[in-house]
Amino acid sequence: MSLGLVLIIGSLIIFAVVSGLWWTHGRRGNAGIVDVAWTLGVGSLATAYCVAAAEGNVGRRSTLALIVVVWSFRLAWHILHRVRRMPEDGRYTAMKSSWGAEAPKKMLVFFMFQAIAAIAFSLPMMLAASNPNDFGLLDFCAIGLAIIVLVGEGVADRQLQQFREEPQNRGKTCRVGLWRYSRHPNYFFEWLHWFVYVLLAWTAPYGWLSIIAPLAMLYFVLYVTGVPPTERQAILSRGDDYRRYQRETSVFFPWPPRPSQSSAGAVEAAADKK
Repeated sequence: MSLGLVLIIGSLIIFAVVSGLWWTHGRRGNAGIVDVAWTLGVGSLATAYCVAAAEGNVGRRSTLALIVVVWSFRLAWHILHRVRRMPEDGRYTAMKSSWGAEAPKKMLVFFMFQAIAAIAFSLPMMLAASNPNDFGLLDFCAIGLAIIVLVGEGVADRQLQQFREEPQNRGKTCRVGLWRYSRHPNYFFEWLHWFVYVLLAWTAPYGWLSIIAPLAMLYFVLYVTGVPPTERQAILSRGDDYRRYQRETSVFFPWPPRPSQSSAGAVEAAADKK
């Protein structure tokens, strides 16, 4: 089967599944299920590309398939666990509230946009799967980067989950582990993950186009669906504690935290006494 046919059939299946989930969401009320569909949709398309791309290097296709399967199932399982055990993500609740009576129709459009995004973000994986060149240095770099980002994102998700499960942390901001250095370390590692496919696809014909994926992901995370709505919801739920966290902690790229005003004042007072 050609890659073009795989893309068409896979896209139709994704649209059908997402439409069904929109209907299910209308009855059960948790829109977070679309994030599970997005992740598994990308992973399923990429796996199909690895099987169908007979002209691609076998070692690279095997590597790509393994990375994609581990990434998609880990992330989908994490999101599904959150959807089943926690209230709907505040971002989606706020969207529905702002849309009012038009929420069901606009949510359908949103779900369809997620389906389109899943298809679009699978294209760098198609380029990587069809890359006929010999396995080389960039591919080994991709493997190393994949290990780093999968571990990093998994650790960040686990640290946040454990923090939330402690009753005494209710209404507080997580500053544990990686969350001390970035307000969104999970988003950071998810963005970095897309460079794995750039490295795998780079030597393929038109492989340089794969760079569009991490650039687009960075834009969406920083300005559209990631950081802005998450931070608005965090301020609503945690107020001044989160505002202090914003002042002290890098928004995206991990960086040593800035001293709080109270800590800075204490240091200055101690210096004055000397």
